Amino acid sequence: MAARTKARRRALDVLFEADQKGIAAAADLLDLLAQRRAVTLAQTPIPEYAVEIVEGVVAHLDRIDELLSTYSQGWTLERMPVVDRCLLRLGAWELLYNDDVPDAVAVDEAVHLAAELSTDDSPAFVNGVLGRLLELKPTL
Repeated sequence: MAARTKARRRALDVLFEADQKGIAAAADLLDLLAQRRAVTLAQTPIPEYAVEIVEGVVAHLDRIDELLSTYSQGWTLERMPVVDRCLLRLGAWELLYNDDVPDAVAVDEAVHLAAELSTDDSPAFVNGVLGRLLELKPTL
């Protein structure tokens, strides 16, 4: 597994844990990230790219959530499976705010993680929402 793919998975772990614990405030989410960096238990240290992802999602969370709410037709953020919501946040950040990652890679990685970690319908859903954001990216 490529280094950035591993980093995305670790970032997803932190975002998922925060969501499950009801952590919504940016400062609290960053505190959780700091805790996970300090105490990794049996896991390897959190990769720097995972830290960059979580910090980026936190910095742009309100805008990302607004876009996801607008373009995930028929699905509110609260109704989405937690994994999908976190993957969409991660993918949207990479797509819209990280110029180092090609757009197609950002979408493909999120879809791949959805196929691996979420429901049977999740890959198509994640692909659809991120694909719509990609289409609209020049105007966002």
